[in-house]
Amino acid sequence: MEAAGFHGAAGANAGRAGAFPRTAHRAGTDIFHCSTRRFWEPEFEGSTLNLAGWTKKLTGKPTITVGSVGLKGADFVQTFRTREDSEIGDLDELEARLERGEFDLVAVGRALLADPHWAAKVREGRFGELAPFSASSLATLA
Repeated sequence: MEAAGFHGAAGANAGRAGAFPRTAHRAGTDIFHCSTRRFWEPEFEGSTLNLAGWTKKLTGKPTITVGSVGLKGADFVQTFRTREDSEIGDLDELEARLERGEFDLVAVGRALLADPHWAAKVREGRFGELAPFSASSLATLA
């Protein structure tokens, strides 16, 4: 990780970064859960693939992507530092990448914490009813 934040592994490239998933694959890993801050950001310069996409490409194993799914704007850390809410994000790119087979499954974090009915609303096309994530969303979990 870069000292300034989570913008990718310093000096990493697909060849060097592939050592871990290939080793885990040989050890018997069945699926990889690839968490990033923003699923839509490429993992390496010169490629459109995210971490889940690269892991699947390198191992041939199924992958799960996650990272600001259904949200845009403030990330998790910003939400608590600035009290800025995350806005509802568009799911078109996520759907297109899933359909292309870049990854196999999608995990949802903060959007689901903010709205426990998120998955049903998305499935039913009720996007106007989705709730944004805010720091206060975590208070209701207690």
